[in-house]
Amino acid sequence: MSLDELQDAPARGAEVPPRHTAGGWAALRPLLLRTHFYAGLLIAPLLFIAAATGLLYAASWQAEKIVYADELSVPRVGERALPLSAQVRAAREAEPGGEVTAVWPAPDADDTTRVIMEKKGLAEGETLTVFVDPYTADVRGQLTTAGDALPLRAWLSEFHSSLQLGEFGRNYSELAASWLWVVALGGLALWIGRRRTRPARLVLPDRTATGRRRTLSWHGTVGLWAAAGLVVLSATGLTWSKYAGENIGQLQDRLGGATPSVTATLDGAGAAGGADEHAGHVMTDGMEMPLPAPTADVGIDKAVAAARAAGVTEDLRVTLPARGKGYVVKETDKQVPVHLDAVAVDPADGTVMDELRFADHPLLAKMTRFGIDLHMGLTFGLANQVALAALAVAVMFLVFWGYRMWWMRRPTKDRRLSVGRAQPRGAWRRLPATTLLPLAAVTALVGWFVPMLGISLLVFLLLDVALGFLARRRAALATGA
Repeated sequence: MSLDELQDAPARGAEVPPRHTAGGWAALRPLLLRTHFYAGLLIAPLLFIAAATGLLYAASWQAEKIVYADELSVPRVGERALPLSAQVRAAREAEPGGEVTAVWPAPDADDTTRVIMEKKGLAEGETLTVFVDPYTADVRGQLTTAGDALPLRAWLSEFHSSLQLGEFGRNYSELAASWLWVVALGGLALWIGRRRTRPARLVLPDRTATGRRRTLSWHGTVGLWAAAGLVVLSATGLTWSKYAGENIGQLQDRLGGATPSVTATLDGAGAAGGADEHAGHVMTDGMEMPLPAPTADVGIDKAVAAARAAGVTEDLRVTLPARGKGYVVKETDKQVPVHLDAVAVDPADGTVMDELRFADHPLLAKMTRFGIDLHMGLTFGLANQVALAALAVAVMFLVFWGYRMWWMRRPTKDRRLSVGRAQPRGAWRRLPATTLLPLAAVTALVGWFVPMLGISLLVFLLLDVALGFLARRRAALATGA
């Protein structure tokens, strides 16, 4: 029996007879069909939105190079760059109300240096960045930034993650990420498990098919090619989420995979530890008075020279000494091969206090770093961003084809408002206990670890039970039972 026949045969509201068959694919397939149908139907709008906003974000890397060309690039490459201290001085003169916390030296010959400042009136997580020509110390512009994201990309990043709706909006992206891997893997299993006369139909769409079969062919083959990328996007997206992300972080820490950081605490400044190198810039009520900033300071130029001598040379970001801290100089070149080493430099004499090599990071920390950078389009540069855009377009087409098949399967095509039926209820009854019980246990465990998935799945089940109850009542009333 073909998929079309299997899906179209049951009457609306029908249930699978409560009998068990031999285990295997034949018993599991109806349950996967029903799960994939409802997940696709109810979660697909969120997946479409996440894909559309993700497409915009993937393009933002190149867009900001165009929009902010004046700030990011110099009009003429000089023979020799000025000392960083002179560039910082120019930034301070341009914005005397800001406190310089970090400096990002120009990574390429035609790039500007970024001087990062904290300033009153900025929102949490925002800083003021002054762009300085490294050859002339001319200020090319000032922008409010979030991390390394300029205003356009920062806005699109927030739009992708929360639709600019704050913490409430983040629930949408976590729900989409929680279900994306389920929909992708379920659809992959259904497509591979189909019977077909020609093996090529597995990986190439059937151009001879018509109607719903043609749409299904495109839906299946595109989903097959995109499945691996969608699972990676789902997994890495969950690391940013509020609920599943917290569980992932705790599990990673317990497995010894926490991301380490360089120790920048000066002698006598408190307990050592590789905590936040920005610590000391903010003091809240109840805290003890922090140690004063070091009076002896070799300056940023000598600190960077010491870091370069220690092998930290690529795409640098320098954090200035806070109270009780030294300089922190990090590499941030995340393209393969990555350069992510870091050192801490004593401001008193310019000696390297601590070193941290990316090669020494735990394996899980490395995998997390690579996964996040892949998701952001950094690891392979432009090629990475093009691949992300292609995946986003694929998701949007998959959602469109899925809804189109649902519409084309409506039982009475003369009625414009009728829709396609789902697989009959009770498919789980066909599973043998040796399959059903482990499957239920794994589902419960995953639902607990990924709360948005578990809660929404429970809501779906309760809704399905209620609809089934109503269907049986209507059937009983119609037969006069």
